[in-house]
Amino acid sequence: MMKKVKITLVNSTIGRTKRQGETVKSLGLKKLGSSVVQTTTPDILGKIDKVAHLIKVEEISE
Repeated sequence: MMKKVKITLVNSTIGRTKRQGETVKSLGLKKLGSSVVQTTTPDILGKIDKVAHLIKVEEISE
């Protein structure tokens, strides 16, 4: 079974590079404080690593 993580946007993308903003959007985050639940795939983990300074990640146990 794949693990799931809850990703929350805690810092604004204003003043960040365009690429970082697009990565945040591709994770499904829109507004500051918004959260999404994603399964941990190599793609998602790579995106999390690139914008780790903008988000908070929590593991979800099912």
